[in-house]
Amino acid sequence: MDVLTRLDHRLFRRTQASRYWQQRAWLARWISRTGDGPPYVLLGLFFWLSREAPLQAYVLDLLLAFALELPLYLSLKNGCRRRRPALALPGARAYIDPSDRFSLPSGHTAAAMLVASLSLLHFGAAAWPVLPWALLVGWSRVWLGVHFPSDILAGLLLGGLVALLIF
Repeated sequence: MDVLTRLDHRLFRRTQASRYWQQRAWLARWISRTGDGPPYVLLGLFFWLSREAPLQAYVLDLLLAFALELPLYLSLKNGCRRRRPALALPGARAYIDPSDRFSLPSGHTAAAMLVASLSLLHFGAAAWPVLPWALLVGWSRVWLGVHFPSDILAGLLLGGLVALLIF
């Protein structure tokens, strides 16, 4: 096992070893759900229906970005086929049931970072509060036991790079 994998496993196990793991899992689950698909759809509809040109331009970029990000994400996930922590590490637990077997990259994190990055690119400093939200979505996925820290890093990179490419 290489150094990076050992570090990744050690960082993951540290979250699982926290005496607050179960107590904080409800918060992580709530944060994670803000990174599900429906909130993005609602945000897009709200912005589009506002009839404000800058908000509509943002929605169009989001649609284009997700059209590029989703196939890339699926290709990476199915190409790498990295097992989720509960399957890869003895004694690791997941607080939720993941939607698939593979963990790299984190799709929730990639989507959240894509939204945050495009927000920053479109709206500048006014969008800075969205960045901590994207990072919290990533953190929540580790805390819930369904991703390794490097899965989050890969998701952050994927979402950020796609946003830069589209903008």
